[in-house]
Order: sequence, then C-alpha cells, then structure tokens
Amino acid sequence: MNFELKSWNISHIDDVYKYANNKNIANNLRDVFPYPYVRNDAEWYINDCISKEGENQITRAIVVDNHAVGSIGVFVQSDVYRKSAELGYWLGEEFWNKGIMTEAIKKICDMAFKQFDIVRIYAEPFEHNKGSRRVLEKSGFNLEGIFKNSVIKNGKIFNSCMYALLKD
Repeated sequence: MNFELKSWNISHIDDVYKYANNKNIANNLRDVFPYPYVRNDAEWYINDCISKEGENQITRAIVVDNHAVGSIGVFVQSDVYRKSAELGYWLGEEFWNKGIMTEAIKKICDMAFKQFDIVRIYAEPFEHNKGSRRVLEKSGFNLEGIFKNSVIKNGKIFNSCMYALLKD
C-alpha cells in the first residue's frame, strides 16, 4: 500500500482523532497515549510535534490517500544516552499487516541517522506485541534483551523488549 511520511499539520487533527481512538492501539502503547482518544488529544499531539520538530526529534504523519492514519517519530535522548534515539509509532488498525510500518520505520531511521549525531535507534515494545516486534525485525532491528516485569498497562505487569538498530 502506498503511503507518505509528511510533516505534521493542523489539518491532520480530525484524521488522528479518528484513527487513534482505538483501544487495540492504546493497549500496546505507553499511558501517555490515552483511550478514549479525544479530539483535544489529537490537537495537543500535533501541536507538540510541530513546535518541537527538529529539536532532537523528527515526527511524521503516516499519510495514505491524503489522510494521516498513523504517526512515527525518533527522539534523541540526553546525557549519557545522547548518541541514542528512541523510535515510537502507531498505525490505524485497518492499515496493519500491509507493509506500511516496516517501510515507514526504514525511512524515518534513515532520516534520523542523517540528521542527528546518533549511533543507535531503539524501540521497546511490550513482549506480547508480536506485530510490533515483527515489524522491527523486518526493519533491521535486533532484539537485545527482554526486561522481565518492566511495564504495567491496564493494571497488568508485562515484559518489554529492547530492540535496536545501529548506524552502519
């Protein structure tokens, strides 16, 4: 399926509100991504992405047929972690298993390695999120370890995984 990575624009608010308001997405993300996801959440998120763009982060809308159906970002860390960046992403459920996220990850990681003085990009999906883990592996990330009982989501404690992509 064809898609583009586009800079965030306030015109994307209604799309993000529509696609992000999904319990299956929220269940696999940090609590900062709420469910229900209301229009004000979309407004805040997009405005935050726009205001912080280029300041140690790249965030992009994943756009299919002129609609923002997901989000992807790379966030450079600080202090002793300043040569590393964290990858975060989500995609509207109807667009899962179409190869979009694998290609989006490859594109944004390439952009981040060119734009920032980093040597490593990592992601930390929940261990039970097989779809996200598979996408990372298809994008060239390697599993570095599993953190036992490291996260709590919806009142349950889960393991998380550390995946990383190193700069060539």
